[in-house]
Amino acid sequence: MPRFDDADFGVEAAPAEPSPRDTSRDAVPGSISIPSDPNAQGDVIEVPATRSSISDASQYMHNLSLSPSMKDRRGSRNSFGTSLPIPRSPRPSRLSSVVTADGARAGAVPGAVSRDILASQIQDMSKEKVKAAKNMAFVFDIDGVLAHGNELIPEAREALKMLNGDNELGIKIPYLLLTNGGGKTEAARTQQLSEILGVPISTDQFIQSHTPMRALAEYYETVLVMGGEGFKCREVAENYGFKNVVHPKDILAWDPTISPWRCFTPEERAEARVRDYSKMKFDAILVFADSRDYATDMQLIMDLLLAEDGKLLTRAKDPVSSRIPIYFSQGDLVFPTDHKGPPRLTQGAFRIGVEAMYKAITGVDLERVVYGKPELATYKYADEVMRGWMEQIHNESRLPDNVYMVGDNPASDIIGGNMYGWNTCLVRTGVFQGKEGENDPNSPANFGVFDNVLEAVKAAVRKELGEDFKFKWNPKVNPVLHGEGMSAVE
Repeated sequence: MPRFDDADFGVEAAPAEPSPRDTSRDAVPGSISIPSDPNAQGDVIEVPATRSSISDASQYMHNLSLSPSMKDRRGSRNSFGTSLPIPRSPRPSRLSSVVTADGARAGAVPGAVSRDILASQIQDMSKEKVKAAKNMAFVFDIDGVLAHGNELIPEAREALKMLNGDNELGIKIPYLLLTNGGGKTEAARTQQLSEILGVPISTDQFIQSHTPMRALAEYYETVLVMGGEGFKCREVAENYGFKNVVHPKDILAWDPTISPWRCFTPEERAEARVRDYSKMKFDAILVFADSRDYATDMQLIMDLLLAEDGKLLTRAKDPVSSRIPIYFSQGDLVFPTDHKGPPRLTQGAFRIGVEAMYKAITGVDLERVVYGKPELATYKYADEVMRGWMEQIHNESRLPDNVYMVGDNPASDIIGGNMYGWNTCLVRTGVFQGKEGENDPNSPANFGVFDNVLEAVKAAVRKELGEDFKFKWNPKVNPVLHGEGMSAVE
């Protein structure tokens, strides 16, 4: 499939900027610029920016559009003026695969060894199909595609089992989980997902919105990290290698008056780390997940954005030139939950509120960074992870030619996949609720619209492997018969 540039959507690309490690040219005044690190170990890939410095705040001040066009979103999504760092693969994994307490792989079935031997014999005799199976891959969103919160979407389990080898070849078809969710470590989230989905999920095939932000640990030492339940985002940041991580509850424990409308429990106070934060210089603000205390989080963000060189209790004479950078892990406005009504507001709405406040106070647009779908850096990182996963399951460190993105949100899943040259499948089990035969008018899925993830997977597999490909493993198959007599598709 063709790749797309800004020009394809009628959007003027931002002028080229120097690399964050290139100190030969001055940074644009008022723009975000990550510092040069002469001691960096080369574990970061810097993805050039392609977007202009346009704030999202003004266009949403009066009419909040939940489905801005691809052209509008492409031009206004990110205002980062230099390269966007992502980790280089292979990334360190805390949980290379999900295992049970007795050391066996989760989801393992009795007789798996003999089945693997039989499957290898069948694959030897079906070389063309095996080649095609290794040359395709899936990328799944989670909320609204595989699950609603902690509630499984029933068709998801069958689809993943088939990709894990429950098919006529007994072969694993590679797939990643790429979500704009976050707030927990990758190990904790994959363990939770394995239980919900009923299939083993590895950290090596899993990307949260803030997973690529691990690369920022090479640039910033003291960071304010916010969002998520309790203090879990602090654990995430420390797991990524940030040396000095501060949580908003830590600051509340030091000075409760800093947020007049705070939400602060005795249990949170007991877990907080109390220090004199007026003597600390913050290097950056990282929003890893949805805020659980809008009042406190927005207040602290404003305090630091307007402070003198990232120091609380100060106010800069020129807040633009002395402003520390702020990063958001994703930009979705809404996301599907187990709520029976319309989708709920998420981090993108929080970010727009921050932008509007900053502009009301200073009169200028807020320069900020947005990771997650549909940002280019997230897809570049997905390529890195896909290569590693291909090497694990097929001993081939390469990218499949035919990648299928299955998502429910046209404004992130479909836009991002379309622009990156992937085949996009839109499902009706989440944000998108179009009628039969309808595609999203602003960001149409290029492969099709499906009732659920299983239907999307079946359509893609049939296209690549043939209409007669069977989606069940037949334990009685005779490889000498070249697969004849296997069970039909259910």
